[in-house]
Amino acid sequence: MPNHLASETSPYLLQHRDNPVDWYPWGEEALALARAQDKPILLSVGYSACHWCHVMAHESFEDVGVAALMNQLFINIKVDREERPDIDQIYQTALYMLTQRNGGWPLTLFLTPEQKPFFGGTYYPKTPRHGLPGFPDLLPRVAEAYHARGEEIERQSASLLEAFKRTLPSRNSTAGDASGHHLMEQALAELQNRFDTVNGGFGEAPKFLHPAELEFCLRRYSADNSEEALRMAELTLQKMAGGGIHDQLGGGFCRYSTDPHWSIPHFEKMLYDNGPLLCLYADAWLATRNPRFAHIVEEIAGWVMREMQADGTTTGEDHETKGGGYYSSLDADSENVEGKFYVWNRDEIAKILTSEEYAVTAPYYGLTQDPNFEGKYWNLEVAASLADVAAACGIEREEAEQRLASARAKMLSERERRVRPGRDEKILTSWNGLMIRGMARAGRIFGRAEWVRSAAQAADFIRRALWKKGRLLATCKDGKAHLNAYLDDYAFMLDALMELMQADFRQPDLEFAVALADILLEQFEDKQDGGFFFTSHDHEKLIHRPKPHYDTAMPSGNGVAACSLQRLGHLLGQFKYLQSAERALDLFRPAMSRQASSCCSLLAALEQSLAPPQIVILRGPAHSLAEWKKALRLRREGGLVFFLPAELADLPPSLSKPLAANDAVNAWVCQGVNCLPAITDMQELLRVCKIQGKIESPFYN
Repeated sequence: MPNHLASETSPYLLQHRDNPVDWYPWGEEALALARAQDKPILLSVGYSACHWCHVMAHESFEDVGVAALMNQLFINIKVDREERPDIDQIYQTALYMLTQRNGGWPLTLFLTPEQKPFFGGTYYPKTPRHGLPGFPDLLPRVAEAYHARGEEIERQSASLLEAFKRTLPSRNSTAGDASGHHLMEQALAELQNRFDTVNGGFGEAPKFLHPAELEFCLRRYSADNSEEALRMAELTLQKMAGGGIHDQLGGGFCRYSTDPHWSIPHFEKMLYDNGPLLCLYADAWLATRNPRFAHIVEEIAGWVMREMQADGTTTGEDHETKGGGYYSSLDADSENVEGKFYVWNRDEIAKILTSEEYAVTAPYYGLTQDPNFEGKYWNLEVAASLADVAAACGIEREEAEQRLASARAKMLSERERRVRPGRDEKILTSWNGLMIRGMARAGRIFGRAEWVRSAAQAADFIRRALWKKGRLLATCKDGKAHLNAYLDDYAFMLDALMELMQADFRQPDLEFAVALADILLEQFEDKQDGGFFFTSHDHEKLIHRPKPHYDTAMPSGNGVAACSLQRLGHLLGQFKYLQSAERALDLFRPAMSRQASSCCSLLAALEQSLAPPQIVILRGPAHSLAEWKKALRLRREGGLVFFLPAELADLPPSLSKPLAANDAVNAWVCQGVNCLPAITDMQELLRVCKIQGKIESPFYN
């Protein structure tokens, strides 16, 4: 009997449409059925690239006997955490409240028909092991508890809802010593306490990428010349680049490492990780001129355009266009085996390389050491410096580089013959915002017009396919866009457009940015207390409405919203955006004071509120702007630069600067309400912007 998932857009839900489990998507039909039949809800949350989600599906959800128990005892609801981050946030928090343990995916939670959770966990095996009960044994016990212990469950639910209320920030909280300078120092000290001085990164395994924290470190270096902040960022980025978490052949990074050394990841590749990493490695190159960082940027950008961007050919009510949005993720598994696409047998590599190539490749990627994956395979990681490898082989470094490049090309070609991991081809607005920002920023810094075009094409897709009737939608798959968008969708896209306009100014992007900012204020802002809710005022009513402020694997929507609204407010002279950002910062000051290093996105907005960003606007003929644009790409994080060709008309008053005579360029430098006279000499502008040095990237053109 087919279940109720066949018409869904989520690839994750569609993976379960043929299960014998009578799955429903989240919605009123399933919730009403639970109420009518007085059955508890079995809520299962996951995503398509998740290895353990696949394991639980194969063990239990595809098993006829287990499915029969689920169908008999529960109303079963399947949720894609990427399409419904609102539901995922609520019930991950609930699981922690119930068990005092962090959750994850698959999330397995049991709810009353009123959506109140009373028991749960993450992955449950089919048979008992590792201290976990077998899933078929657990199901009747949970159902019995629901029917026999109703009053106890109601009391627990009431306590849980009160606990949810206490998670919301309050203006009544005391902020302590919450000056901006103090909070920056506090965050840096907290990160130093958690920093792995040997392997880089923060905390113990499993080790996540922490892009918001690393961006904070680079900002501290830019603002205060903090060598310690730069050391933490640089060591972490170097170790990650050399580790097995980085796809050494195809580019891009996996979601996290299972060990402290960045050696063995869970192999899913997520768009939301790689967008911020593009910015990080590009900014780290600006700070250090380390050529390795420039190569990492090119590899990520190449992977994104090659494997993760839709070709964008669409027909229908919209005219045919080229260039599309970015897909969501690549699976951890291929042929139902985790990592099979990525790992190697040493003999397989020896067969496809010449002996000279193998002599360099084997020590460089650790093939001369014991297998590092399941005791019999090699997940490639950098195990020795190329200089040391060259010396051991008795050749020049340049020769070693040539041999390694040839070997990598052969290995990548051989890998392409394997069965590829599944690709989740839904296009998420928020994740596209993160990647658009990354591609635009990297393209601007390295002068790569094709990267900027890729970002612009994705932005055009979002505006064309996911901006309907003056509101954003959250997801699009196979031409079907739906689901009311969330705070992250608006905040990340606004942030992306602010970056894209600096790489290639287009008036429709500015109009789109203003529209997004206005919806943020109209539909998400808490007008009474400040800050932004994760869901809009007209969103479906759930048991809790979060107002998230801590950074997770992705930056805080409140932090990004506050920062982007400030920038747009200063650019356009719109006080309402600045006021909205200031109210958010005031609300979250106590949270920043309690745990500053978990609020790095908010700290970026706070830092910007203390000293408005320097804004540089250049007007002149497009051909005259090109040389100035090249020079100003060396500008580090903190300011905004916009290149406005002379032919642009109908600009807002703050951008409509007078043109110079004789095809010259006028540059206007403003900070807050203070503006310098027009600058017509490039060297003077570079001095004012404190830019020194020359671009030395091999990719710059």
